[in-house]
Formats: sequence, structure tokens, C-alpha cells
Amino acid sequence: MTASAPRSTRSAIALPSYREQSPAVAAHLAAIRARPVVLTVGSVGRVFDGPQGPVTALSQIEFEVHQRELISVIGPSGCGKSTLIRIVAGLESCTEGAVLLDGQPVAGPGPERGMVFQSYTLFPWLTVKRNVMFGPTVKGLSRAVAEHKALEWLEVVGLSKFADHYPNQLSGGMKQRVAIARALANEPRILLMDEPFGALDAQTRCSMQDHLLRICASVDVTVLFITHDLDEAIHLSDRIVVLGAHPGRVLEVIEVPVPRPRSSEQFLSGPFLATKARLEELIHGQGSGSDDFAAA
Repeated sequence: MTASAPRSTRSAIALPSYREQSPAVAAHLAAIRARPVVLTVGSVGRVFDGPQGPVTALSQIEFEVHQRELISVIGPSGCGKSTLIRIVAGLESCTEGAVLLDGQPVAGPGPERGMVFQSYTLFPWLTVKRNVMFGPTVKGLSRAVAEHKALEWLEVVGLSKFADHYPNQLSGGMKQRVAIARALANEPRILLMDEPFGALDAQTRCSMQDHLLRICASVDVTVLFITHDLDEAIHLSDRIVVLGAHPGRVLEVIEVPVPRPRSSEQFLSGPFLATKARLEELIHGQGSGSDDFAAA
């Protein structure tokens, strides 16, 4: 969702502090902090070899993600958001620091980390059900058990009626819901989402955000979500990690003061607008660009 008040309107509104939390929000965030830490990003750095010498893409990135928390990472182009999530996924290595999953170092890809990309990475020759069955089958589960799991997750994402369809018979939003179901069918400890709704039209994107919120409210899932959309980050997240560019580094970790359950009506609320104003202040002060080798 991207609807928001114009800046001129927001500047005329006396906003609360983005750090001000209602009792319900404070209790929700305290409950999250009391849960086990699933993911630790500890002093992570990444240096690439550039034509003019080494380029530092990420420097001293540190944060933790707790069980059943949805945490977003945002920042200007070139800050290394996608590089960071690829390191967490084990698709790239860091040059300093470490990523720990349940206290164990991440040394490569693994089924305990589900990945959802912006593109629709479905097998076009398999039905929706068979796409979701793929991971459990590779893990050695019987066809009957894998099929049962697939149908359960298709029910969660609202696509049970399309189990026997092929990807080319689905809309973009439906394809991403299948991709989410396929990632969750492996029962990962954390779901990694790299701008998963970025290729969708505005209406479908809003619908997908609501689907994700419902999934997070109904199942035990922890999410690390990459986005460039400030409204999306606020709408979805418990906390937001804000990165600056050149090199990518943590500027601030913001606890979102918007109460749950989330709705579109909150986009013009004081806590939402105050949080967005702070994000704009941080990000617009950093500039943008992509003259290094870090993905945005």
C-alpha cells in the first residue's frame, strides 16, 4: 500500500513522536523481545573488488530478529539491501562478521531459510500443488505427506481451488502466493523476502500485503523483508532497520508504533505519519546511487 498524505499536509499536522508507543504497542513489542532470537546479524561487512579498488558495500551491520517477528530493511539505492539478504540466505558470503541462525553460523543455503524473490521463481511445467510439494519431496517426505503439506499451505494462502492449475494460468499476485506457500512448506525457521511485491501493480500489491499480514497472524513464521517502499515497511513491520549508503550501514532500528491489527485506515494516523516522516528524514539525507557493486 502506498497511499499517504502529501508532505505539505503532513507538515501542517502536529505529529506525535515516532518513539511514542501506546500501551498495546509497547506490550506487543515487549512480547516480541521476550521470544527467542532466531537470526543474529553480527557486525556483517561485505567488500567487493571494483575497477578502482575495493568497494565496501556493507559495514558493521548488526541486528537480531526474534521468533514471529516481521522486520523490514529499507534504505536508498546502493545501500546493499539485497546483498544483505543474499548473505543471510547463504547465497553470498560476508567478508567480516557472521550471520547466526539459532546460534549456528550460516555457511551456505539451507531449507531452514525460505526465500521469496521479486520474480516468480516457479517451475512452469509443474502444477501449483506440485510446485509446493517440491521442497518437502526433496527433503525425503513421501508423496502423500508432501501432498498433504502442500494442500495445507495452499489453504493458508487462499489458493486451494487452483491446486491443479499451472503457473501460466495465474495472475502475478497468485504466483507470489504460490511462491510463499512453497517456501513455507519446508517449515523454515525464517522466511526471507527480497522485494517480493515490487513487480506487482498497486492494487495487487495492497492485496499481497494483507495476505502476508494474515499469514503472519495465523502461523508461526518469522520474516526478514526487503523493501524500498516506506509505506509498505511501516504497514507490515514490527521493526524497521534503516540502512545508509556508501557504505551500507545501520542508521537506526525503529520500533513501529502503529497498533496491530493493521489496516489501510492507519495510513493517515499520527503514529504512521510520524514514522514515515522519520524514515524520510533518514533516507533523504543519505542521497542515492548505485556506483558500487552492492544490490539495492
